[in-house]
Amino acid sequence: MRPVGRRDDFRRSDDWDSWTQEKAGWKSQLPRSLPVSYSGIILLACVVVFLLSLIVPYWVYTYLALNTQLVLQMPWTLLTYMFVHASFSHLFWNMLILFFFGVELERRLGGQRFLGIYILSGIVAAFAQMAFAGGVMVGASGALYGVLGCLAIIAPELRVLLFFVLPISIRAMVVIYAVIDFLSLPAADSIAHMAHIGGLLVGLAYGYMLVRRPKYY
Repeated sequence: MRPVGRRDDFRRSDDWDSWTQEKAGWKSQLPRSLPVSYSGIILLACVVVFLLSLIVPYWVYTYLALNTQLVLQMPWTLLTYMFVHASFSHLFWNMLILFFFGVELERRLGGQRFLGIYILSGIVAAFAQMAFAGGVMVGASGALYGVLGCLAIIAPELRVLLFFVLPISIRAMVVIYAVIDFLSLPAADSIAHMAHIGGLLVGLAYGYMLVRRPKYY
């Protein structure tokens, strides 16, 4: 029971959980007018790492990219590979998805849950790809598939333009992308299709747990 006369700040309420008091953290030390978010920090980090790859490519692709044969010697690459990209177009399309869908998921779930989904999806995506094939892995797409999968469950009303032309629901888009990746598994291309599927499954499972959780008002 809450004290009589207490004014609740419903801007701090959690759509996916009971009312909680906002915890003080590093973001609370920043000016409120400064638009800081985890998705924005990830986007900035990816851009910075890409610029570093143009200056010191050997260091970035040796010590930050995920080499399946050296993962035991360099376990941090299970995390850092998500910030490394092979080309400008690779970076551009991944950051475009992060800008639209990552920001939307973070707005709905909050920064900490968004970051948890993003990192967990990326790590599981790496293990899924390593179980399927070896080589060197870079890119945020596995983590981003987790973001898309979670949004497809918790926000099925969202509509997107597939290939910037065809308006469809986000669930239909996720199904189409999953089918494309599944059918492309035997292809000898440079895309980590199994990583996409692994990240997507994490996002779907996390989203399902959220919608199944009892809500209190």
